[in-house]
Order: sequence, then structure tokens, then C-alpha cells
Amino acid sequence: MPDGTIYLIDTNSLVTPKATYYPLDLAPTFWASMAEKIQDGLIAILDLVKKEILKPKEKDDLALWITELNIGQYVDHRQQEIVNTYANVLQSIQDDPCYSEKALRAWADQSVADPWLIATAAVYGYTIVTFETYVHINKGNPSGTPKIPNIAEKFHVRTTDLFHMIRDLGIRL
Repeated sequence: MPDGTIYLIDTNSLVTPKATYYPLDLAPTFWASMAEKIQDGLIAILDLVKKEILKPKEKDDLALWITELNIGQYVDHRQQEIVNTYANVLQSIQDDPCYSEKALRAWADQSVADPWLIATAAVYGYTIVTFETYVHINKGNPSGTPKIPNIAEKFHVRTTDLFHMIRDLGIRL
């Protein structure tokens, strides 16, 4: 069972399982268990993640699912401490010679949830759940695509994948 960890879920950790191995119609127990953990506040939802899921013009079953959720820890990214930390996240990309200007532009788009996830997790001590993995980068070939685990590490934010969270929280398929 959980050790007090609260997970903050990246959009890809909801969209990928829905689109691949846990479609809502084939794995209803998984989604009901996820909903229960979200309602209980063991999985936090950032407002921008919910917005990304609701973005497509054609609302799908995942959009309906998240709309109907009773979210125990729903985080508004506009909280001052989160905004301040978000600025630090962007500054860390700008200051890092391993990232190009393209990387900064990609994450400076305020509708992109990734830097906000890191800022939120840093403020609240959450662990980010993402399918992104740490990549080795170097200043000889600066990256244009920052990855959550790389930047999160700079802010002492833990990251994990969906499967670790499923096991830790006892989510059933």
C-alpha cells in the first residue's frame, strides 16, 4: 500500500493506456480503481492535464470519464508558488547549454502541462507519473525536446511510470 506518496499524473499516463492496453470499455475495473484513487486524493490532477484531455473537438470516453470524476486533489496551476516555480523551471532550461532555444519555446507555451507538472510537484512534494523517460543530453548537440524526468531531477522531484503507481496503490485491472 502507499507510503504517503501522492502521485501527479501526466496526460500521457491517461491517454496512452486508454488508447492502447486499457481501453475504457475493455478495462472498466482499471478505470473505476483509478477514479477511486483520484477521488481519495492519492492521485492529484493538475487543471492543465484535465484541459489537455478535454482539448480534442470530438469528446471521447476519456474526456467523459475525467469530466465525471470527483477529484480529491485538483490543482490550479495559477497558485503563486507554482507560478514562481514554473518560472524557475523555464529558467533552468534557458540556462542549461544542453537545451536549445526550441526546447525553451516548447515549454514556454503556457498551455503545455509538463513544466507546470514539475512546478506543482516541487511545491507539493508529489511524484510525477509519466511515460517519458530520462534521456542523456549534451551541450555538443543541444536538445529541442525537454523531458519531464530530466528537468524534474533538477528540482528534486521524483518521477515514476504508470505501472509502478498501479502496483503501489493496489489498482486492479
